[in-house]
Amino acid sequence: MTRSTTALAVAAFLSLASLAMDGRRDETSSVDRVFAKWTATTPGCAVGVATHGKPVLAKGYGKADLEHDVPIVAETIFEAGSVSKQFTAASMLLLARDGKLSLDDPVRKYVPELPDYGTPLTIRQMLTHTSGLRDWGSVESIAGWPRGSRTYTHAHVLEIVSHQHALNFSPGTHWFYSNTGFNLAAMIVSRVSGMPFADYTREHLFKPLGMNRTSWRDDFTRIVKGRAQAYGEHGGEYHIDMPFENVYGNGGLLTTVGDLLKWNEHFDSPGPGDAALVAQQQQRETFSDGRPHGYALGLFLGTHKGAREVFHSGSTAGYSAFLTRFPDERVSVAVLCNAANADATEMAHEVVDIYLGARLHPQVPPAPTRPLTAAEIDRVAGLYRETEKGVPMSIVLDQNELKAPRVGVLIPQTGSRFATALGQTWEFDGRGRARVQADFATDLFYERVTPARPSASDLASYAGVYTSDEAETVLTAAVEGGQLLLRRRPDTKIELTPAYADAFNAGSLGVVIFRRDGAGRIVGLSVAQDRVWDLRFTRNSKPKT
Repeated sequence: MTRSTTALAVAAFLSLASLAMDGRRDETSSVDRVFAKWTATTPGCAVGVATHGKPVLAKGYGKADLEHDVPIVAETIFEAGSVSKQFTAASMLLLARDGKLSLDDPVRKYVPELPDYGTPLTIRQMLTHTSGLRDWGSVESIAGWPRGSRTYTHAHVLEIVSHQHALNFSPGTHWFYSNTGFNLAAMIVSRVSGMPFADYTREHLFKPLGMNRTSWRDDFTRIVKGRAQAYGEHGGEYHIDMPFENVYGNGGLLTTVGDLLKWNEHFDSPGPGDAALVAQQQQRETFSDGRPHGYALGLFLGTHKGAREVFHSGSTAGYSAFLTRFPDERVSVAVLCNAANADATEMAHEVVDIYLGARLHPQVPPAPTRPLTAAEIDRVAGLYRETEKGVPMSIVLDQNELKAPRVGVLIPQTGSRFATALGQTWEFDGRGRARVQADFATDLFYERVTPARPSASDLASYAGVYTSDEAETVLTAAVEGGQLLLRRRPDTKIELTPAYADAFNAGSLGVVIFRRDGAGRIVGLSVAQDRVWDLRFTRNSKPKT
C-alpha cells in the first residue's frame, strides 16, 4: 500500500468514526429531551441502552435524594417493582434444571399452608398468572390495610393466603395478574434450596452475570449505599414514598440500569449450559386447553411498532421501572425512576424509537368501515355487567362515537363488531350480550342490565353488619343523608353508587354486590376487583335503630 493510499484509508476511517460519534451525540441529545422534565429540583430516572451486547448509553436525570441534593447517576440503585418477577422465575428454572423440583409440581407439595381448592395448582401456573390465586395485597386493601400501610412479611402473605376459601378462577383457564404466586415462588426457592432466597439468587444469578450492584429488599431497614429515595407528588410537592415491607419475589429487586442490561444480554448470549434455560423462560406459555397466551415465565411477549419485544414493567411505592429487549435487533433499554408520576414504560419506548428508528413500523389504528345507524347505536349503548366478576361497564355515545371506560372508542367494523386501539375485538349478539376478545386470549363476556334506581326503603334494606374471615374485617352498611355507605374501622367511609340491581360502585374498594338467598333475603355481599373477583362477606345483623 502506498503512502497516499494509506492516508486515504486513514481519512476514510476517521470520517466513519466521526459520523458514528455524531450519531451517538444525536441519539444522546434525543434521549436528553425524553427526560428533560427531571431536573435538579425533582426526582427522576436513570436510563441504559445496549446494542449488540454492548452498552452505548447510561445516564441519570434528576435527584436520587432531594433532602441531600444527591444526583441520579448511571450507578444509582432503584427498586425495580415487577421487573423482579423474571428473576424469581429464573431461580425456579435453575432448581428444575438441577432436578430439585418440576414446574408442573403442585404448589402444595412445597407450600402445604396453601388451601386445597380441589383442583391441582402448579408452580408453572403461578409463574404465568394463570393460577387463579387472589392477590394478597388486594385482599388486604379490601380489609383497609393496603400495601404501604403496614410492614408485611412473607409470614403475613402465608397467613393471608391460608385464609382464602376460593380462587378467582379454575387454574389454567384464565390469565389475570397476581403477585401472590411470585411470593410463594420465592418461599419455594428457599425451602427447596435450603438457602435464603436472597443468597440463592446472589450466588446463582447475580454473581455469575457480574450484577454486582443488585440485591433484594428482604430487609427494608438495611442501608443500601447509592440507593435513590422514592417520592410521590401531592399538592404540587414531592413527599417520600418508600416501600417498607419485607416481601419480595414479586418485586423488591434493588438494581441499576447497567446490571439490568447485563441480565438482558444473557438472554441473547447465554453462558455455558444456559441456552436451554433462557429459551424456556422466553417460551410463550399456554392455558390448560393448549391455547397460547402472551406471558412467558416472568416475562411479557409482544410487539412494539412491529418489532418483537420481550419486556416487563414494574412499580412499587414511588418507584417505577421498565426493562425491554428487542431480540431481532439486539437492542435493550432499561429505565428506572424514583418518582411515582414517572411513566417508565412510555419513556423507555421513546428511547427505543430513537435507537430503532426506521426499523419500526407504527401500527395504523383500525378505521371505521361505515357510520352506525341509530338502531345499531341503541342496540350497543347501555349498561352491562361482566358475567364472572359482576363488574358494571357503561358504553356511551360521545360526540358520535361509542366509548367504554379504560378502553376508549369502539370502532365499528360492522353493525355488531367493533375494534379498539388496544387491539381488542368486541362482538354484540343483538340480544344484550357481548364478547370481548381481550389480552392474553382471555375472553370477557358481558350482559346488558337495567340501571338501578333504588328507593329509600330499598337502600335501607341493605343496612347491616357484614364480616369476612378471608379479609378479617367488618363492613357496616347504613343509610346516611339518603346515601348508602359502608363504614370500616377505624374511620373509613365508602359511598356506594347504584349500578344495577343489588350492585354498587364503591370507588377504590371496587364493586359491591349484595347477595340474596332463595327467599330473596339479603344474606351477604361480595367485593369484586381486578385481582380479587368475589370476596364474600356474611351478613350478621341489622344495625340497631
